[in-house]
Amino acid sequence: MASHVSALPELPHGGPVSSIERIQFSDGKPRPYSASAAVNGIIFLCGQIPARADGTTPADIAGQVVQAFDNLENALADAHSNLSSLLKLTVFLADLDEFDDFNAAYLTRLSGHPLPPRTTVQVARFRGQKRIEIDAVAAVTA
Repeated sequence: MASHVSALPELPHGGPVSSIERIQFSDGKPRPYSASAAVNGIIFLCGQIPARADGTTPADIAGQVVQAFDNLENALADAHSNLSSLLKLTVFLADLDEFDDFNAAYLTRLSGHPLPPRTTVQVARFRGQKRIEIDAVAAVTA
């Protein structure tokens, strides 16, 4: 699961030395980046897109929100965390005109979880039919 752990230098104030844990993707497919990296109890996840395991993408923004959060939830579990431990989200949308539909699906999908701070921006374009990507920071829970 963890592919690389590197020691960090001692902090100037004499604080504890920690290490970075980099977690690779559980599907074993090589990628030019890690699925996540954790240090000092904080997890930085790669962007989560709305791709299903078979490579397809839901057609509408609500379905894409649900799929992206399903993928995020799986990535958090692999990194020893969960949706209730999200510290910050950055959401990239293809079209801010879909914000209300996005937000409704977002609130439904995160129902029962604390809502983290969030930034939502429009981007120029995504590959394929994707209309959303979610960048997340979370706390380790296990």
